[in-house]
Amino acid sequence: MSSTKAELIKEMIEVQDKLSKYEQANGIDPKEFYKPESGSELDGYCDRYQVLADKVIDLAHAETGSTR
Repeated sequence: MSSTKAELIKEMIEVQDKLSKYEQANGIDPKEFYKPESGSELDGYCDRYQVLADKVIDLAHAETGSTR
């Protein structure tokens, strides 16, 4: 595994951990999760996680020579 991919996965886990702690402390309404208000702790969470996941997937495909 490349160090870049490992760093991205580490960041994904950190983002997930932050969400888990928020959910345990506050609970999460689906609307709050998918369409959070600007400035909310969850604002940008889904987008950031998707960007990280896409990068990891692209790197994994590049390593194996496969395509999406």
